[in-house]
Amino acid sequence: MADYIVRASAAEGQIRAFAATTRELVEHARSVHETSPVATAALGRLLTAGAMMGIMMKGDKDILTLQIKGDGPLRGLTVTTNSKGLVKGYAYNPEAMLPPSPKGKLDVGGAIGNGTLSVIKDMGLKEPYSGQINLVSGEIAEDLTYYFAASEQVPSAVALGVLMNKNNTVKRAGGFIIQLMPFAEEEVISKLEEKISEITAITHLLDQDMTPEMILEHILGDLGVKILDRTPTAFECDCSKERVEKAIISIGEKDIKEMIEDNETVEVNCQFCSEHYHFSIDELKDILKQIIK
Repeated sequence: MADYIVRASAAEGQIRAFAATTRELVEHARSVHETSPVATAALGRLLTAGAMMGIMMKGDKDILTLQIKGDGPLRGLTVTTNSKGLVKGYAYNPEAMLPPSPKGKLDVGGAIGNGTLSVIKDMGLKEPYSGQINLVSGEIAEDLTYYFAASEQVPSAVALGVLMNKNNTVKRAGGFIIQLMPFAEEEVISKLEEKISEITAITHLLDQDMTPEMILEHILGDLGVKILDRTPTAFECDCSKERVEKAIISIGEKDIKEMIEDNETVEVNCQFCSEHYHFSIDELKDILKQIIK
C-alpha cells in the first residue's frame, strides 16, 4: 500500500486530526542514507511528523523545516517538507549505534540526547516563522507535543513510530497528530485524554495492519470522526545539477579557482538524497565565467 496521510475532524469540529502510514518513504530514506536501526527510527519519526505538519500549511509554495540538534551520537536530524505531502531528510550521523533502551526498544532519545527542536515555516514572507524549544525527551513525539503547546498554543497528542524487521529494513512506520481547537468543551477534552491514555504504542496499532483511517476511528470513533481527505506522501528530493551549480557559484570566485587549480573533477553530494553530482574542470571554468562577467 502506498504511503498516505488522512486529515479528519471529530466532535463537530472541536478536534482536528492527521494520521499517516509512511513505511515506503522511511524505507527509502533508510536505503539511500544507509542508516543504522536507531537512526532509521529517529529519521523515520521526524519524516512522518514532517509530512503531516506539511499538509497543515495552505500555500502551494510553503516550505516547512524541522531541525533537531542534540549532543547524542546521532547529533541531529533535518527534515524539509511542503504542503503537498512530499518530504525529504537526513541524519547527521546515520551510522550512530546504541544498545536498546531498558524497555528493549530502539533508544532514539539516547541517540539524540539533549538539545533543541527548531520549526521553520517559509510562507513566502520577508522572514520565515521560526520557533524553537529545548528537547523534552529526544523521542521526537513528546518534543513535538511540547512544541505545539509552547510555541503554537495548540494542545496536541503526537504519536510516531517505526518498527524494524530483523534484517533492519522497515516493517511499519506511521503516526498521528490530534489537536484540540480553542473552543473544545471540557467533556470532549476528557474523552480524548482518556482514549489517548489507553494507547500503549503507535507501533502496536501499525503492526496490527491498522490503516490511518482505522487508527483515527479507534481513537476518535466515539467522538464522531469524519475523514476529510487523503493525501499521498513520499520521500522526494528536488535537487538537480542546476541547483548544485548555483550552490557552487555561491562559494565565490577564489574557492572555484582553487578547485580548477587542483585539476580534478569535483563531486558534490546532496545531503537529503545522497545523489552524486560531478563537475569537470571545463564545467567549473564555465561556472567561473558566470561570476566574472
